[in-house]
Amino acid sequence: MNRRAAKGRAVNGILLLDKPVGMGSNELLQVVKRLSQARKAGHTGSLDRLASGLLPLCFGEATKISGFLLNADKHYLAGIRLGVTTSTADAEGKVLRERPLPSLTRERVEEVLARFTGEIKQIPPMHSAIKHHGQRLYKLAHQGLVVEREPRTVTIHAFHLLGMTPDCLDVEVRCTKGTYIRTLAEDVGEALGCGAHVGALRRTAVGPFTADEMISLAALRSLADEGPQRVDDALLPMDAALANWPPVSVPENAAFYLRRGQPVLVPHAPTEGLVRIYAGSRRFLGVGEVLEDGRIAPKRLIHTA
Repeated sequence: MNRRAAKGRAVNGILLLDKPVGMGSNELLQVVKRLSQARKAGHTGSLDRLASGLLPLCFGEATKISGFLLNADKHYLAGIRLGVTTSTADAEGKVLRERPLPSLTRERVEEVLARFTGEIKQIPPMHSAIKHHGQRLYKLAHQGLVVEREPRTVTIHAFHLLGMTPDCLDVEVRCTKGTYIRTLAEDVGEALGCGAHVGALRRTAVGPFTADEMISLAALRSLADEGPQRVDDALLPMDAALANWPPVSVPENAAFYLRRGQPVLVPHAPTEGLVRIYAGSRRFLGVGEVLEDGRIAPKRLIHTA
């Protein structure tokens, strides 16, 4: 029985999309996939519809390394609206409570932000994609249900106050994967005694990628008007996602064994951790892991023509 031929073009690479407010991450992924006529694509962790900013999209073989971006640190700019708590902890939710605004000084706010810097515990919001007994929390929330959630440990590397008005704090957050900025805003609001929610959110960095490298949806549509192949001009190479990892070059005979799942010994290689592997000095093979005996084992290899 013949397998059905896959539809679309074989496209490999990473697109750094500047997600606009009001569109969902999966919705945008399908739009870009149609524009590029790509056979296979996925995103590296969704942004809320309210949020904008950096949304890396992985095409083809790059989907094999999307998990490494999902696990990478993130960088956000957020506007925390004081005095109002909502059902979703952002501006799209139903207002649950309004409280008087306290008279705040910059010193007071910075003291509270410092409490939430470093390793902290967060209770995931009901409006999140985490599963509870096989169901997404946000689906349960839409049914009016609230279930107990286990606290999760995250790390806030930096939490800076950029500016403030009587009812809003403009902040910068650099954090580990799994951090909910909405929950962070709620917790800060409670610590200040007035409640809060996220009024605006923009992601400005994911792993090695920054906002400077993004392309807007409008610019991408303009490229696609000239033909789907023109979208490829906006793609970054797959190994760009691993730019902070040490590179290791192997000869073709070692690459042969790596492709068959066998570890190889590479002189002068790093002694631990994950590495990006190249055949020679240019052809990217994928991700390897240094074993205790010093050999490098294949962890996630890519295959291109």
